[in-house]
Amino acid sequence: MKLAECPENLENWNYTVITSKCKGPHYTAKVCCDALKELACPHADLLNDLTTDCSVTMFSYINLYGKYPPGLFANECKEDMDGLNCPEAPPPSPSTNGDGVKEGDDRYIPADESGVVTRACNKK
Repeated sequence: MKLAECPENLENWNYTVITSKCKGPHYTAKVCCDALKELACPHADLLNDLTTDCSVTMFSYINLYGKYPPGLFANECKEDMDGLNCPEAPPPSPSTNGDGVKEGDDRYIPADESGVVTRACNKK
C-alpha cells in the first residue's frame, strides 16, 4: 500500500530542537529521546496517521540534518510497546469559546473545574 504524501510541509520544522541537544559520538538516550518528543509530540496526530508518510518524512529530515547513525531513535526511544508517550496537549491559546471548547476543533473537550482545557486522547 502506497502512503499518501504528508499534508504538512515538514521541511521547515525546527529540527535544531533535536540537533542542538542530541550530539555524538556518545548519544545519550534520555537527551535524544526527550528532544525527539519535544519536536514530535505537538504533531502526534499527524505523525501517527499511518495512511501518510509524515513519520517517515520527519525521520528522513532528522537524519539528514543530524547525520545520526541508522536506527538511533528506533532503538533508543521506547517507553512502552507503542513507542514514546507524549504528554497531554498544553492548554490552548485564548481562542476558546465560553464553554471552554476551542473553536473549530472537536479534539478538545470542555474545561474541568481548574479551567484548563484538556485534550481527548484515544489510547490503543
